Amino acid sequence: MSDPIIKEKIQQASDILKEKDVDVWLVFVRETAAMADPTLEMISGTGCTWQSAFFMTAAGDTIAIVGSLDVPNIKETGNYAEVIGYTASIREDFLKVLERINPQKIAVNYSKNDYMSDGLTHGMYLLLKDYLRDTPYAERLISSEPIVSSLRGRKSPTEIERIKASIRITEEIYDKVTRFLRPGQTEKEIAAFIKEEFNAYGVEPAWDPIMCPSVFTGPETAGAHFGPTDRKTEKGHIINMDFGVKKDGYCSDMQRTWYFLRNGETEAPPNVQKGFDVLRDSIQLSAEAVKPGLPGRQIDAVARDHIVQNGYEAYPHALGHQVGRLAHDGGGLLAPEWDRYGDLPNLPVEAGQVYTLEPRLTVTGHGVVTMEEIIVVREHGAEFLSHPQMKLWLIR
Repeated sequence: MSDPIIKEKIQQASDILKEKDVDVWLVFVRETAAMADPTLEMISGTGCTWQSAFFMTAAGDTIAIVGSLDVPNIKETGNYAEVIGYTASIREDFLKVLERINPQKIAVNYSKNDYMSDGLTHGMYLLLKDYLRDTPYAERLISSEPIVSSLRGRKSPTEIERIKASIRITEEIYDKVTRFLRPGQTEKEIAAFIKEEFNAYGVEPAWDPIMCPSVFTGPETAGAHFGPTDRKTEKGHIINMDFGVKKDGYCSDMQRTWYFLRNGETEAPPNVQKGFDVLRDSIQLSAEAVKPGLPGRQIDAVARDHIVQNGYEAYPHALGHQVGRLAHDGGGLLAPEWDRYGDLPNLPVEAGQVYTLEPRLTVTGHGVVTMEEIIVVREHGAEFLSHPQMKLWLIR
């Protein structure tokens, strides 16, 4: 049987279609083992081979047209009320279904902004246009970005519980790392310890295992998107780490910061402590600013402005991204209006979305301070799913 979350998401898709005044959402794919549309994991529960069309309507209809050999597999999932098989060509059944539904707006998976809404390949788009030639439907295609962004972003209670389970494991591993850390260890040795914990918990890394976990010690680190090196921890270093786990199909993504005490020190130097305090407060202030309906750029600005006003350079990335089936789950961002982010910083924050809050700043001569917390957006504002790091962790 298919994961029950898929039925939840298909029902949610119908509600979102009604809300957005779109008649039908069409997911059009082929050979998904080689080229999988990112939305398929939410609405199918299995793969398919030949050209396949999945229709979800605002009226609640669920129709799948798939190759004849895929029919038993799709039926077995129980996710589609009507499953139609074909042998020679999908075209005839495809057009019959469209004529029966007669949609005025057909959302398909292309987007200039959101990679999670951009699963329709150019070749499949051309094939779709060819099938729709000489029909009124060719001019009724629209981007599914608003549908996919809301569907993927608005987490159901079951999805949130799975994310929380991954967060709890991540926090437990971080606690073990704190007890493990000593001056003189290499970044690779620390990463290996964390990977052993992944195995012990029976979870996967939340992204590329070359960079999950990431470990950065001292003032000369390689940068945020780089794997662990042979660089050794030293007294006087700030060390930060970034990793998440994937459990039951859902991810965490968190960062933490420590300071290695020098001989004779019982607390961090004032400049290190200030850097930590400023970063911690920027996270708390941005969380307090979260409200459904606000564009993500406004939330980013709260943390960014606090850091800059305290004398540090602005961080060179978004404050936060959505978390779910992937650590970077697509959709709206808490980010500045930079060209690389397209329109995503202007999308309104929605209740049910799960975001990271992950600013950073550099303390000259010591390293980078960064924490990454995870919140869920509620109607009243943000609720932390992670337990925020409120104190700088000291290693003797």
